[in-house]
Amino acid sequence: MKKMRIGKVKIAYTISMETLAGSLTFANTIRLTQEEGDYKVIWTSNVIFPGLAETDSIRIDTVETTRGSIYDRNGKLLAGEGKTSNVGFVPGKMNKNPEADIKRVAELLKVSENRIRDLLSASYVKEDTFVQIANVLESDKETEKELMKIAGIKIKSSAGRVYPYPEEISHLIGYVATLTEEEIEQNRGKGYNQSSVMGKAGLEKAYEEKLKGINGYDVYIVDAKGKKKKTIITRASRKGEDVKLTIDINVQKYVYQQFKNDESATIVMNPKTGEILAMCSTPTYDPNNFVLGMTNEKWQSITSDQREPLYNRCLGTWVPGSSFKPIVGGIALTTNSVTADEDFGASGKRWQKDTTWGTYNVTTVKVYNGPANMRNSLVYSDNIYFAKLALKIGKDTLSKELNRLGFNKQLDFAQPLTSSKFSEGETFESEVQLADTGYGQGKVLINPVHMASIYTAFVNDGNMLKPYIEYKEDTSNPEIYVENAFTKEAADTIKEDMIQVIEDEGGTAHNAKINGVMLAGKTGTAEIKKTQEDTEGTEIGWFNAFVADENYNKQILIVSMVEDIKDKTETRYVTSRVKAILQRIL
Repeated sequence: MKKMRIGKVKIAYTISMETLAGSLTFANTIRLTQEEGDYKVIWTSNVIFPGLAETDSIRIDTVETTRGSIYDRNGKLLAGEGKTSNVGFVPGKMNKNPEADIKRVAELLKVSENRIRDLLSASYVKEDTFVQIANVLESDKETEKELMKIAGIKIKSSAGRVYPYPEEISHLIGYVATLTEEEIEQNRGKGYNQSSVMGKAGLEKAYEEKLKGINGYDVYIVDAKGKKKKTIITRASRKGEDVKLTIDINVQKYVYQQFKNDESATIVMNPKTGEILAMCSTPTYDPNNFVLGMTNEKWQSITSDQREPLYNRCLGTWVPGSSFKPIVGGIALTTNSVTADEDFGASGKRWQKDTTWGTYNVTTVKVYNGPANMRNSLVYSDNIYFAKLALKIGKDTLSKELNRLGFNKQLDFAQPLTSSKFSEGETFESEVQLADTGYGQGKVLINPVHMASIYTAFVNDGNMLKPYIEYKEDTSNPEIYVENAFTKEAADTIKEDMIQVIEDEGGTAHNAKINGVMLAGKTGTAEIKKTQEDTEGTEIGWFNAFVADENYNKQILIVSMVEDIKDKTETRYVTSRVKAILQRIL
């Protein structure tokens, strides 16, 4: 056997690796020994990292940070760090016969009795074990008070993400939750780990990059006594940025209170600036459940609810019905397809262009005295007039102008909005579809935020403003989304006609009149049915209203849509609720 020659060969190398604190690159050397032509590494801890002795260790310290908070325009917290209470039993302190107590805790925490029994019977549970049952908000003092009356209950306080207005603003704010293994892999290198949370819905998701905090890490060498010898790499923590919204939580609450029992979408905007003051979809859910812990019972209750409480209706599209008529009227006047005073003549309650339409007729509800002109047709919501108007505009001009107003486009907004459409293709499939589009039926689908944007043109000399939701100090130069969406003359004419929709005693929204405030508006009832003879279909109710006096001290525009109004017992269901909201704001 040949004698080994030790330490005669050295090899320099460079190592690059990814650590929690970031990328690390360092140079080092290793010594090799040779035996019968084969080289072998002489191993020491120094090979791992220069200066690492055999008795040393490498440690990693985490510097925890916090996620940014979300505030309304007045600084009220909508999402942020708060206190939660961990509720559980200590078995050794429970009553000998705890069944009544388990039942009561199940009621208070909205979990099943079997779940509590399963947790208490786990193999690791001892007499002094704290067996956590659920989390509740620390602000829920009434529940905590009732829980503390029960033998064996213990409550621990901890920090966590909280949503102070869970019912009123859940869809807009959304929620955070821990990442799945797949999400961690997809976001590798972005500072997430198994204990991280991520925005999963709403603005929590939309502003994730801004809100998320980045933990700091310190990777270092310690000696056998645990004394720090050398820092290998360090990364400073970064607190998440706060987000301030244009939302006024008081206005949001007014809207929620009016529509909390409905399936609805409501946008409240300042039409002179584009600021969204409220964006409310109902029914709602409690986002705190996703942070505190969603039980199977709660999840099943939400997902099986036919009213779809997780669905944000403000992001979807809906058949607009007669609320679409001012838009078609504005296009007609802008393109000089008609004059505002042109009289189309009386047509009764049923009309068709000619016999090529077969059995199909456009129907309207009210026959009125006076000319069938733009004003009367908006005041009395004459479907036949607007069907004729769409035919006069023509399919090419109407499709071109609707596209110019933002149809078939993705409106730039903090959350992705479904694009408004007027047809399944790029133009109208038939003359009947064109006529139906005139009064907001056919295949028209419009997003409520987009609808609000278009309506701003009626108070801004024909210019459509871009809606936005992140607060700006300077609102003196609002961003125009579509310049000259309508001519100034067309916008002014339609606005004056919409004033009469409310002021005129025969107007469809006369019940929305508020003394001392000049309002303009338009109602809409969209029919959702399979055929013209279908009597089982449902109806969608709309009311869009705005302050028509530009010198009034508060400029407000409301767009509100409510599903399934056909069976509502109250007449003019939507207008009365929008009026109540306006009265609170104005």
